[in-house]
Amino acid sequence: MPVFDFNNDTSGREEPECTYTTYRSSEPEASAEKPILLLDNRDQEWKHHSCGTFVSPNKRTAFEFREGDETLSADILQIDARFVSLIRWLGEHRIPVRLSGKNREDGYAVYRIRETAFGGGAKLSAEDGFLQFMIERLLAGSAPSEEQEDEDQEETGDEMKLTSLQSITDFMTCAGRTLPDNIRLWARRNLAVARSNEVSPEERRHAQRALSIMMNIQWKHNYFEAIDPQEARRILDEELYGMERVKQRIIETIIQINRTHTLPAYGLLLVGPAGTGKSQIAYAVARILKLPWTTLDMSSINDPEQLTGSSRVYANAKPGIIMEAFSAAGESNLVFIINELDKASAGKGSGNPADVLLTLLDNLGFTDNYMECMVPTVGVYPIATANDKEKISAPLMSRFAVIDIPDYTPEEKKVIFSRFALPKVLRRMSLRAHECIVTPEAVDAVIEKYADTTGIRDLEQAAEHIAANALYQIEVNHIPEAVFDAEKVRELLA
Repeated sequence: MPVFDFNNDTSGREEPECTYTTYRSSEPEASAEKPILLLDNRDQEWKHHSCGTFVSPNKRTAFEFREGDETLSADILQIDARFVSLIRWLGEHRIPVRLSGKNREDGYAVYRIRETAFGGGAKLSAEDGFLQFMIERLLAGSAPSEEQEDEDQEETGDEMKLTSLQSITDFMTCAGRTLPDNIRLWARRNLAVARSNEVSPEERRHAQRALSIMMNIQWKHNYFEAIDPQEARRILDEELYGMERVKQRIIETIIQINRTHTLPAYGLLLVGPAGTGKSQIAYAVARILKLPWTTLDMSSINDPEQLTGSSRVYANAKPGIIMEAFSAAGESNLVFIINELDKASAGKGSGNPADVLLTLLDNLGFTDNYMECMVPTVGVYPIATANDKEKISAPLMSRFAVIDIPDYTPEEKKVIFSRFALPKVLRRMSLRAHECIVTPEAVDAVIEKYADTTGIRDLEQAAEHIAANALYQIEVNHIPEAVFDAEKVRELLA
């Protein structure tokens, strides 16, 4: 592709010609043998130090040499793939530079680029320092991966962000009707504040920031496409072993969504001992629903303001965690995974952080103190986890469909250790199954060791310990395999 962007060129409509090819290099330093780029020198050999600018002509990609009162142009023949974007940037901004290079049979090899003053002398300033900083970073990096250009591929605007007042104004003019009515009216009011000279700069800054956050969220409707129950079951079986009652309850929820094409009125509250996979179930449900997800760890939130945001009257005001989750997801339909709901407690604020969630869970809308606008929450599906539901307030409990997660039985733990935990660790350590052999009696010893603990985290740690010891024996003792019997496992895990 050409170095320069000709989309805004009004001087002509001729298609630009790409005169150069790119080559992949990972050289840490540029030299005449491994240059940054190669310029055409068939008509004239160029000086060792030559000044000029990269340009955006209509017909070719080139460098304009300035020699006295004369300006001469040379095509770019080759360029290190790492420097394509930098050369484009230098050309678009018409930054005067001095090239250091050497004439070779195949062209003028440029191995140093310095920013210069307009007189041609070195401009030893922050600008040149910034240029050298970028060049050093590019030389330290690896060659970019080759991308296959697909001419039929559609361009999307997913990466576009509305930040300037002009872009926000244009969006409101062209696509304002895509916003919910209350948000559209809110945006108009805040746009007026952001443009006004009658308010303080701080108020204008807050208004523009709030607009940028709100406009970059895609406010979707609450219609959900049908979900394949068999695919949902496959995902659950892939993530979890056993737990048939839990899986059935989730499949029931999926079938309900397929019938109504809306989310259930109640979220899920997964209650069970530590280490039983509650968070893993929540992630699996988000994957089944094909929605982005965010995590709220209630044990680390001790002030309701962390969730609701702070008022704009404060200089360091900012949105709350909930609003930031919408912003990070980029859309209004998402899964909120609320971890350790039972550990939320009253902090330094005026209330219990857990009770702030009530408006979010009611699907009536949530108001952030910084945004000063009620945002729709009909597309939010909350999934909470807890160890002890007795510590959760009754109003909060009433917003959830409770699913009790039982601890695994000894037989289930054996299967999880043998079929899931140990093979996963072996793959991570690049060990083959025959290199680390754990006898059935040894598996019984592992389960016996952790009989009084809940969940499977201890089993995973035991698998990690056994695999690490097997790797140690193979590498140090030069043996083809390590075998673990019950006695050896008890000694290892003691």
